[in-house]
Amino acid sequence: MKQPLSGYRVIDLTAMVSGPLATMQLADQGAEVLKIERPDVGDYTRLASNQRHGFSASYLNNNRNKRSVALDLKAPAGREALLRLCENADVFVQNFRPGVVERMGLGEEAIRAVAPDIVYCSISGFGAAGPYATYPVYDPLVQALSSLASIQGGADTARPRLVRTIVPDKLTGYVAAQAITAALLARANGAPGQHVHVSMLDAVIDFLWHSDMNSQTFVGDEFDQAKAASFIDLIYETTTGYISVAVQTDKEWQALLAALGTPEWNDDPRFATPAARQDNINARLEMTQAQLVENSAEHWLERLTAHGVPCAPVLTRTDLLSHEQIAANAILVETDHEQAGRLRQARPAARFSAMPQPDFRGAPPLGADTAAALRESGYDADAIQALFDDGAAADGKDAPTP
Repeated sequence: MKQPLSGYRVIDLTAMVSGPLATMQLADQGAEVLKIERPDVGDYTRLASNQRHGFSASYLNNNRNKRSVALDLKAPAGREALLRLCENADVFVQNFRPGVVERMGLGEEAIRAVAPDIVYCSISGFGAAGPYATYPVYDPLVQALSSLASIQGGADTARPRLVRTIVPDKLTGYVAAQAITAALLARANGAPGQHVHVSMLDAVIDFLWHSDMNSQTFVGDEFDQAKAASFIDLIYETTTGYISVAVQTDKEWQALLAALGTPEWNDDPRFATPAARQDNINARLEMTQAQLVENSAEHWLERLTAHGVPCAPVLTRTDLLSHEQIAANAILVETDHEQAGRLRQARPAARFSAMPQPDFRGAPPLGADTAAALRESGYDADAIQALFDDGAAADGKDAPTP
């Protein structure tokens, strides 16, 4: 049975995480993704640490279900081969710094000359304009510029902190995949193929505004948040580990007081209303912590759950593998990779009721599909061999082992 994007072809010039994650989303949903890589080293994440049999976990976790085509895009014959691959493609994705892909001769105009209705997606760090547009970009820089690091610090006057996962990179990948799909839907409804621009900075600021920018929403009445946010996480220590407890509504607050055995807190004016509880959040959380530290995680999770209080254990990465909720949702799947061996990965988060879960195809060796993809685009055996001989293309057999 077909997957949602079966029949669509994606030409993927991206590397690292944001772009490859975007195109892997499309590949997981059935699109044919041709990952174009440098013949010498390929995507830089191939060189990352934590490897088995020449495959890094980072590369494997962002490039499954794709085909690898190794082309030297600095060589005229390599660029010509890429344009041939684009002729019957639906999507072209690149995440070079603004201006680079045009200097390579692979900007929108060049690609649209061979594929007029293609959806062309450009992923950047800071956007296509402004003083930062051509700066090199990494996830921490976007966390800094977007104010995410300040928000993570807890208040405007606190020391900023980085979120300890690459939120901007990954969020941008998901936004780009959704936008590409929307552009394909628009095209199916009669719109022309269009250029989709997604920047890491745009994605994160959009992401933050829905919950973290209330203080900046009313024009003329902005305020800083030096004292508006708590310095205390909703993570609590118990005698046997950590748990998270989060209450929002009056009903949940009353349930928490019943579970903790502290009905006298109802007489405290600091906690009389949801707004008051937010204004006095540090005192509220400190008092909650003082109660929870007196007993075990198991005791409190059972008691809190029985009273209808939202709570959960704090799992380590190892704990997650065997937790009953993760198992019940079949979130983790194991597959066999021809070179890297047995792999464990998260399945795609979205499930489609009329379609079976797709079979996973492990991330490809560098250049594994070069010859086949060129042949499908009309190159005969002699022409393919000539590209290999000239170094304009490679099948990956001679690629250095990371």
